[in-house]
Amino acid sequence: MAGTGKKFDVSLVTPDGAAYEGEAEMIIVPGQIGEIGVLARHAPLIATLRAGATRIHPGDGKDVIEFATGPGFFQVLRDRAIALVDDAVEAGSIDDAKAQAQLDAAKAELEAIERGESSADRWQVEQRIRHAENQLTVAGRG
Repeated sequence: MAGTGKKFDVSLVTPDGAAYEGEAEMIIVPGQIGEIGVLARHAPLIATLRAGATRIHPGDGKDVIEFATGPGFFQVLRDRAIALVDDAVEAGSIDDAKAQAQLDAAKAELEAIERGESSADRWQVEQRIRHAENQLTVAGRG
């Protein structure tokens, strides 16, 4: 999908720092009830994000940059979009074995919760499962 040619500032930020910082024609993030696409001069917006794929369209004929992102928050204000997520892994950098290990560990934790053997937060564990599955899906192997 082509943007308008106009660019705006985009930040994709994790607790470890910026996964992406720069200009883009468009960003598409996984909102709670569906994807949210933003172009330059978008109306102000605040939304919660689910685990999913975040796609940044830098424009100028450059390839789309895709990330497997965890849950978080998204804000658009003036000509700036900021996605604050718990994790972001660029599609080309996804380690299948690591993602599979994360998925297996989270599923084991969820089973322990269901047996009453763990007091971990069920929602957080479910998000870890979704994020690991998402990494495998975004990498084209899930």
